[in-house]
Amino acid sequence: MLVLSPTGFPDYELIDCGHFEKLERFGSYITIRPEPQAIWDARLSFKEWEKRAHVRFVPNSSSSGTWKKLKDMPDRWHIGYDLGRNGVKSGKEIRLRLGLTSFKHVGVFPEQAVNWDYIHSCVSAMKTESPRILNLFAYTGGASLAAQAGGADTTHLDSIKQVVTWARENMELSDLTNIRWVVEDALTFVKREVKRGKKYNGIILDPPAYGHGTDGQKWKLEEMINDTIKHVVQLLDEKEHFLLLNTYSLGFSSLIIENLLDHQKGLETGELFLPSSQGDKLPLGVFGRRFHQS
Repeated sequence: MLVLSPTGFPDYELIDCGHFEKLERFGSYITIRPEPQAIWDARLSFKEWEKRAHVRFVPNSSSSGTWKKLKDMPDRWHIGYDLGRNGVKSGKEIRLRLGLTSFKHVGVFPEQAVNWDYIHSCVSAMKTESPRILNLFAYTGGASLAAQAGGADTTHLDSIKQVVTWARENMELSDLTNIRWVVEDALTFVKREVKRGKKYNGIILDPPAYGHGTDGQKWKLEEMINDTIKHVVQLLDEKEHFLLLNTYSLGFSSLIIENLLDHQKGLETGELFLPSSQGDKLPLGVFGRRFHQS
């Protein structure tokens, strides 16, 4: 089992975490946000957190809240990430627009930089010209940008139109073009692609624990991921492909991922984490990935 964390991400820092919160720097601005995995004591004092932070997220329900500004900062700003290939930075930077949303998110999950590097590396190593990549549950598009920057023909799917618009903005910020945008329920789309006989050289899934499709379809990870995977594997090109599944759900084990992906030859599974500047390791999901060439 692999345990991975991003390296070489100057625009992001997990400063501290604990008491079910995390203190993070995104570019020039420092946020305090809820974090259900951080069940231990923070290393720095509450006073030190508030002294450093520009803004704190204050929940008013289990799924939403408001931001309390402690210092002047914009509601929107940008960060960048230099994609790596086999541990060596490529010089290809993706740019991401961040923002203070009512759902505590800011537009990026920084632990996913490990997966961006993997995606970029897989696409760059493929023999297929302009390999076809499908990014499901694609959010603001970091993985889509990594694939497109590597030379892929990328399809980006999310069920929320505003999020897809955000991803398009990130494409333009990154000086990339021609990503295909799809606003649809992921499982509905995948089933239709199977019927059409479509094939992809890479498929990326980062499903939420809970969610809704475009027509109100309910998504619950534990109940629906098995059926989704069964259809997804039918879309993979037999000669050359990669598959990347990432999940963030409390109690979800990498052994579950291993079983879901049927112990495929070459399968790697593991856990993603962010190291804090104070020495703690914050777990932020499990993954399975496989690269195949015949």
